[in-house]
Amino acid sequence: MKPPVGPVPSLLAAAALMAGATIVQGIWTERWTSAEDGGRLERAGRLLERAFPDRFAGWETRANVPTDPRELERAGAAGHVSRLYRNAGSGAEASVFVVCATPKDASSHTPDRCYLAAGFEIRETEHRELIPLADGRQAEAFVATFAKGGQTLRIFWTYGVEPRAGEAAGATGPWEWIAPPGIARIALSGRGPVYKLYVILDDTRLGSGRAQREGFAFIGELLPAFGRSAAADPGAGAPKQPADEPPAAAPGRDGLRKDAASAKNPGVAPA
Repeated sequence: MKPPVGPVPSLLAAAALMAGATIVQGIWTERWTSAEDGGRLERAGRLLERAFPDRFAGWETRANVPTDPRELERAGAAGHVSRLYRNAGSGAEASVFVVCATPKDASSHTPDRCYLAAGFEIRETEHRELIPLADGRQAEAFVATFAKGGQTLRIFWTYGVEPRAGEAAGATGPWEWIAPPGIARIALSGRGPVYKLYVILDDTRLGSGRAQREGFAFIGELLPAFGRSAAADPGAGAPKQPADEPPAAAPGRDGLRKDAASAKNPGVAPA
């Protein structure tokens, strides 16, 4: 297959590739289920699709990456979001794929497997980074680059998990974002529903240094925005904030706005 041309189709194709690989893995393992979890997985999936921000801190959705709902249904995916964002100020673009799954499913497929299978080669080996968040916390993420047909993609991925017993949830929502070393399945076990997030930038267009900086900036604003939006979701037990006003819990962050619910996000499955 001829490689996609230009940043928009290539980033859309990259997100579609990751979505497809995740879905196929779920079908093969037949573990996409929330049996005996009291419905927590379904609730977490619905929250993802309602509350994941379509705009925040200068970034806005440019396109939604279509995913076959029949495949998602077959796979038993609890919820997912797949989008291309653009920063109006810098012109940078970032493709996002996030899925809500069980710990086993969330840990079962990573870019070093699906991108190599799709004909990419590893340009920069996977390593862990600490990303400063706009709310003062940090997120762990894996970072690697993959090249094919003259194009290099920089991919960040991280897992959103519930805090352990005795740990308080922070301003990023009821999750901490981790990149566990070693066997991810063991680290994620017992952590409840998992949000697995991929962020993809085009190193070829931006250059590796800028792509890294834009990726840090994007994730640093996205995760707190998602956390605030989820906390304000009526289904989460808190009043919803007006669309473009910062929540009372985070005064002074005028550049971070409460984001629209999924009714304003074309292509997102209704909760």
